[in-house]
Amino acid sequence: MNKNILARLLLLLIFLSNNIYSQDKNAVNFSIADSNQLTTIYIDKNTDELVIWAVNELADDVKEITGKRPEIVPTQTISKEGIYIGDASSDLFKSKSKDLSGQWEKFSIKKEKDNLLVVGSDIRGTVYAIFEITERLGISPWKWWADVHPIKKEKLTLQLPQKGIISSPSVQYRGIFLNDEDWGLEPWAEKTFEPEVGNIGPKTYEKIFQLLLRLKANTIWPAMHPSTKGFFTLPGNKEIAQKYHMVIGSSHAEPMLRNNVDEWKPKIHGDYNYFTNKSNVDKYWQDRLDELKSAQNETIMTLGMRGVHDSKMEGAKDLKESIDMVEKIILNQREMLSNTFKKPLKEIPQAFVPYKEVLELYDNGLKVPDDITLVWPDDNYGYIRRLSNEEEQKRAGGSGVYYHISYWGRPHDYLWLSTTQPGLIWYEMTKAYENGAKKMWIVNVGDIKPAEYDTELFLDLAWDINSIKSDGINQYLKHWITRELSSQIAEYLNPVFEEYYRLAFLRKPEYMGWSQTEPTTQIKLSDFTEEECQKRIKAYNNLVKEVDVWKSAVSVDTGQLVPDERLDAYFQLVTYPIKSAAYMNHKFLYWNLACRASDVNEKKKYETLSNESYNKIKELTDFYNEKLSSGKWNHMMSMRPRNLPVFDSIKKAEFSKEASVKETSKAIKFISANQFISKKESKEYQWKTINCLGYSNNAITLFPLKQKYFKTEKPSVSYDFEIENVGNYEIEIHLLPTHANNFDHQIEVQIDGNKTQSFSINTKDRDKTWKENVLRNSAIVKLPVSNANKGKHTIAINVNQTGIVLDYITVNTKI
Repeated sequence: MNKNILARLLLLLIFLSNNIYSQDKNAVNFSIADSNQLTTIYIDKNTDELVIWAVNELADDVKEITGKRPEIVPTQTISKEGIYIGDASSDLFKSKSKDLSGQWEKFSIKKEKDNLLVVGSDIRGTVYAIFEITERLGISPWKWWADVHPIKKEKLTLQLPQKGIISSPSVQYRGIFLNDEDWGLEPWAEKTFEPEVGNIGPKTYEKIFQLLLRLKANTIWPAMHPSTKGFFTLPGNKEIAQKYHMVIGSSHAEPMLRNNVDEWKPKIHGDYNYFTNKSNVDKYWQDRLDELKSAQNETIMTLGMRGVHDSKMEGAKDLKESIDMVEKIILNQREMLSNTFKKPLKEIPQAFVPYKEVLELYDNGLKVPDDITLVWPDDNYGYIRRLSNEEEQKRAGGSGVYYHISYWGRPHDYLWLSTTQPGLIWYEMTKAYENGAKKMWIVNVGDIKPAEYDTELFLDLAWDINSIKSDGINQYLKHWITRELSSQIAEYLNPVFEEYYRLAFLRKPEYMGWSQTEPTTQIKLSDFTEEECQKRIKAYNNLVKEVDVWKSAVSVDTGQLVPDERLDAYFQLVTYPIKSAAYMNHKFLYWNLACRASDVNEKKKYETLSNESYNKIKELTDFYNEKLSSGKWNHMMSMRPRNLPVFDSIKKAEFSKEASVKETSKAIKFISANQFISKKESKEYQWKTINCLGYSNNAITLFPLKQKYFKTEKPSVSYDFEIENVGNYEIEIHLLPTHANNFDHQIEVQIDGNKTQSFSINTKDRDKTWKENVLRNSAIVKLPVSNANKGKHTIAINVNQTGIVLDYITVNTKI
């Protein structure tokens, strides 16, 4: 065993003996089960069916842990000792829950005398309260979706704060978008889980909705790619959504809850063109509304119009004609909604998603009625393109965010592994919330797996924006690993995951071929120097070693660090993503080294290592699909989404003279952004570090995150660095490629008190620099320094507004 890992294992034993994970002495404990007793669950006689389902889930969870299932007893009074569950309007709690009455999804859990009272303001609030309990008992929301099987215990106690728990959502509508499901969710549903339907049908959606309720989410944008049947076209789908009280919405390309890819039939309907085919398009939309009129589904109507799929609206000659027509379409759609549902428009939830070219329409004067929610998209790579300004924040419809942790498109897909850095999700979504995005958060999760962690982080922030602080992202990850695997292993997997996300922040596994999509290009040599290649190989080798060691490590006190019940979960949540990322990097990095090698034997060695890495990915993927959890996930995991060149094995490394001389500069100094020697700020805005953000893992920005310009006294940070030799150098300032509403992020840089230089750092979506920036998660400002003196130098950086994030600085010299 590696000496460093052995030393850390010994520290773990000391850590456990000191009982770090002992219970909070100030907590209130409620005993649910022990060797002598089992608490009864009481529910109101008129309880809603969804609450009854959730109560049965709680009882089943208790049985999985203890082997004993609590009895569920209908009642109308609180008398005997037990757990009492109901909503605020029920007979059980009418007199006790006035503070919950009329609230949205709020709940209370408290111990009163010898009883546990669990009350929701409404049906979903009650369900969320129940799953708050199961999670506190150690049940993962992913128990089915990632096989996080409960750990057996004889004694089961719920620990609560002294005053109990009162909780309600920060964001009203919280959910996921199933997208690009062609490579995982759809083939799995079609061939493994729901072959009787042969598609993503009600059986699959039921499992998805159960997961969402455990994650305190309430909204679904259904799968909509050509491989998938339209949600409303499959019998049972809308009924299962109604059963689980899921709010049904749709993406930016699917107005009026219509899945155009599957449902719009050109041979029947004609062109999807409102200029030339208005009557057929209107009828197409009205037919869906008529279908929903007789159903009881909760919905959010996406308004506007784009092309049939993810494309521009057909028929417009220019920008003005597009704007005029979209405004007309929205008014027509709203008239349909009002006439169909016989309600005031303000009582019908509606959303407008200014995505891609539609954002250009909005920025050029498109008028959107005040009660419609503006759902701002990111740039597909995790950086929110625009947020509501002060005037827009006054809108009655409020605003929200459509965010990606999976994406198909240019400059390159990332559909395989989920590697969006937790700190980036935290920063962008917290910034969005502080700038008014509180109505609706939707995250594009691709086909759910393997995006478990990032999905839950996003939805946890949507439920309680204050649950994670800028310096608590590490701790949140540690708690997550504790729940999914064990408290013992969390101490050591935590830094493994931090490094996994940090390395991917510099370059995602899917981007390691330095190729692009739309149009698809072939792989080429990386921009990494030979030294950087070797360093990155070593970093990933260390992660692979740690993944293997901790899986099989045994503690004298506790036995296996990964209990047998969690071995399948360990593979899904730890082994597959981390090892696959490592081997994808190895495949290309060894190929890069082979191309640079002049020695024939060395070249052959690197080629062999590259090919071995490809084979290891294949072995991992085959295990995932064929053997993991007895074949439960067969067809869920693809190692080559869209069959892009980056996923191929590399046949041969041709010697490249260009590769051998490519390295022209070398970083001699690396300064993390939080290592400033001085700073200038104000009472209102201060520099703070966000952990787990940036390649430095310690990026800094101004807090609070609400939009603010600085015209005179500009906040700044200063850094010192030493130069050992007189010469020419280049300073690189690395910032996150965040966006400003008006493309006007600027920094000013001053070196050694000399003349200040100003730099604009925003890029227009889809231009060459933007593509480079999102692929490397860095906007780079370069400053040549000629004839620099030996000794100490100072660099000062100021910013013109909030929203600018500094990651790190390098001082480079020519090789």
